Amino acid sequence: MRTEPIVPARIDFGRDDGVPWAPDFGDVYHPREGVAAQARGVFLLGNGLPGRWQGRARFTIVETGFGLGHNFLATWAAWRDDPSRCTRLHFVSFEKHPPRRDDLQRALARSPWPELGRQLVQAWPPLTPNLHEIDFDDGRVRLLLGLGDATALARATVARADAFYLDGFAPACNAALWTPDLFRALARLAAPGATVATWSAARAVRDGLAGAGFDVQAAPGPGRKRDITLARYAPRFVPEPPPGRRMPEAAPTHAVVVGAGLAGAATARALAREGIDCTVLDRAPAPAAGASGNPAGLFHGTVGVDDGPHMRWHRAASVVAAAWVRDAATRGVPGAADGLLRLDAAVALDAMQAVVQAQGLPPDYVEVLDAAAASARAGLPLGHPGWQYAHGGWVDPAALVSDALAQPGVRWKGQAHAQALHWSPEGWQVLDGQGKPLAEAPMVVLASGDGTLGLAGLPAAWARRQRGQVSWVGAADVAVPLPRCPVASGHYLLALPGSGLLFGATQQADDDDATVRDADHAANLAGAAALVGGRNLLRDGASIDGRVGWRVVTRDRLPMAGRAPDLLAPMPARRDAPRLVPRREGLYLLCALGSRGITSAGLAARLVAAQASGAPWPVEADLADALDPARFALR
Repeated sequence: MRTEPIVPARIDFGRDDGVPWAPDFGDVYHPREGVAAQARGVFLLGNGLPGRWQGRARFTIVETGFGLGHNFLATWAAWRDDPSRCTRLHFVSFEKHPPRRDDLQRALARSPWPELGRQLVQAWPPLTPNLHEIDFDDGRVRLLLGLGDATALARATVARADAFYLDGFAPACNAALWTPDLFRALARLAAPGATVATWSAARAVRDGLAGAGFDVQAAPGPGRKRDITLARYAPRFVPEPPPGRRMPEAAPTHAVVVGAGLAGAATARALAREGIDCTVLDRAPAPAAGASGNPAGLFHGTVGVDDGPHMRWHRAASVVAAAWVRDAATRGVPGAADGLLRLDAAVALDAMQAVVQAQGLPPDYVEVLDAAAASARAGLPLGHPGWQYAHGGWVDPAALVSDALAQPGVRWKGQAHAQALHWSPEGWQVLDGQGKPLAEAPMVVLASGDGTLGLAGLPAAWARRQRGQVSWVGAADVAVPLPRCPVASGHYLLALPGSGLLFGATQQADDDDATVRDADHAANLAGAAALVGGRNLLRDGASIDGRVGWRVVTRDRLPMAGRAPDLLAPMPARRDAPRLVPRREGLYLLCALGSRGITSAGLAARLVAAQASGAPWPVEADLADALDPARFALR
């Protein structure tokens, strides 16, 4: 999906009637009668809500035109007030010109739902061109906010919608939200019998919906609105989705996750939040025994001239990682998500600033700091400018893993070495080396690092192991001020609270030596010293400790996350679309997170959980393709 800079909405709050005005579109954000009357009278009542969601496991609404969020808040409030509500409510909404946080706060200051409005403002994401997944009410209400062109986002979204709210500015003011192309893209998301409600009674709107496969009817509107439009999806033909896009009719009740590192723990957490109980197996006697056992690790986004899959993935994933770390920190997990500084010696300051300006990236995602400002931020003399990532930071990965495995619905089982899988129509069995069952479930997620591909029966050449050694010293051995924030650029520096300085890390392919090596300590120290202009970081005679672990990386440096391909089934004639590759029922992979494990694990796990449960996918379809394990089956 091609991204474009997000241009925030201009909002005029100065009208005599108090109704916010959009000067760029020449229209109001809501009628004078108030937001509640339109939200309830048109969108909820027009879609048969709350009645249609009652007793269901999940219900998904797709909206065009998030605006100031009033329809979302009204729907959330109705869900809260309904004792027979669905277990999970998903609200997908597209907005090309979202409000800035302060404008949203001002607009919702007099909301009919003040408590919900405050929560929305607090959770408001950076205005970057992504799908932003935001949880409320412990994940039972989920807003998937797509920032960008609605037609492009509707084509790129994977969801099964039960109801649609069409709520852009009037067709005469904003024709882009009322086109036949958009209606066809929405129809692709529609579940059988999905309903539509919109306040617009324009003939072009009704004709466009009818042309996309909806049965359309007029209905009386609320208040002074004479007519509104209602519709129901009733196409003559519904094409079969390709294997990589099929959504389950119902979520499995339980799953087995193999691997208790970051990937496995994140997956168990994400599945449990979808109501899928998990048993997590690992060969070691304690969680996070592999690369996830380092004293600390970093996470952050990326910026580049080409806003391609790597940039988009790490941008979206870093925001999810920051939210995960902040949540875990409330339960005592050591870490912080208050910024990371990545130095850049290869790009001039004005070129860095030009990239940020061209992509419209906001300061609450990334800022460019010159060398002086970067030095002030870090509290150390730095010789280069840097990218300050607001959603970057650090965390103790082992503590993060343990916290995830302690979530309700997750059961951890150590010293359980999974060595084979057996499939039957009743589901999967995970077997040990003697062929004895360790666990069984209708769904298995393989997240066991370098053992994943072999256990799945997939080629080992799809990924490779990479050795890494980290180094650290106690605070008394440090000869410079400890950095105020993580500093990185190839190598990194991180102050460990109360215990010293962490620096690293080496990257060595085809190296199975588990010994902590002095030569690698020296390489880590040299790389870290280069961040501060070659200054000596340590006092004479400093005692350096370290740890060795192995990462798994793919050739394209992106993780594998999704349903396992079936290599024994006939391959598709087209060789350019991973979604066309046949899949193994109930078997998923989450592996090869590489050196960005903390950054990637949370969002990758959410993607796997969505694919398994039938929830809307948290990333665009082409980005999911970029992570799809089946991409290697086509190469």
